[in-house]
Amino acid sequence: MGKLDGKVAVITGAASGIGRGSALCLAKQGAAVVAADLNSQGGEQVIGEIAATGGRAVFQHTDVSSELDIKALVERAVSEYGQLDIMFNNAGLVGATGPIEAVEADHWDKTIAVLLRAVFLGIKYAVEPMRKAGGGSIISTSSVAAFLPSAYGAAYAAAKGGVISLTRAAAIQLGRDRIRVNCICPGAINTPIWNAAPGLSEPAAVAQLLAHAQTIPRVGRPEDVASMVLYLASDESQWVTGTAMIVDGGLTVGPNLSALPGRFSEPTQGAYVGPSFKR
Repeated sequence: MGKLDGKVAVITGAASGIGRGSALCLAKQGAAVVAADLNSQGGEQVIGEIAATGGRAVFQHTDVSSELDIKALVERAVSEYGQLDIMFNNAGLVGATGPIEAVEADHWDKTIAVLLRAVFLGIKYAVEPMRKAGGGSIISTSSVAAFLPSAYGAAYAAAKGGVISLTRAAAIQLGRDRIRVNCICPGAINTPIWNAAPGLSEPAAVAQLLAHAQTIPRVGRPEDVASMVLYLASDESQWVTGTAMIVDGGLTVGPNLSALPGRFSEPTQGAYVGPSFKR
């Protein structure tokens, strides 16, 4: 028996990185998965992998900055599998970077829309079906950047800090409905999002950098975060809500994110990296 037998999970940003790792992990533990992403090819590959191992999964093309898309995503889960038990708001991007005075307002707005507003929408539309199911678990991806902001990543840090505050507020409201609301703060995890950084287009270079970014001297993997997603999604965490779980290999007690070259440490004059890059 799996820890999530009979459960239905929605996962955004499921085509790669943390989202993909979590989709595979939750499906292995018995959950039916609705994988959402802008990347249709990657999303179809994920559900194919799940089906190949006997799991249940469908793909829904989703722009998380669109309220209509998020609403349709939740409706797909209910129509396909009859309920919603787990909502993992994970889709992300690097977003607006550079000196604050050089960041364009529309780039800032897009960053907030994908990293924070989308989390609000995911929570908003998960509430009703979870109430009908008698409870559920809402999980969102924040970041250690909420605690260790870098000089040229203000938009990212602000959005991720907002996810933590939103999580805590929603947990207060929804506890009476047996809906638990938590977030995860990953550290330096080796995912495709790093390839968007200047000078880090080679996977070997990324792996070498990330292996020395934290106290535990190895590369962080999507599976490391997926294990925390599984814990928060399962009944093992039924007494846990309103938390920000740090999964960083000790990064927050070791080097600062600003010491990592290539992501936010170099000014890029308000450059914006679009939503094709996922965790």
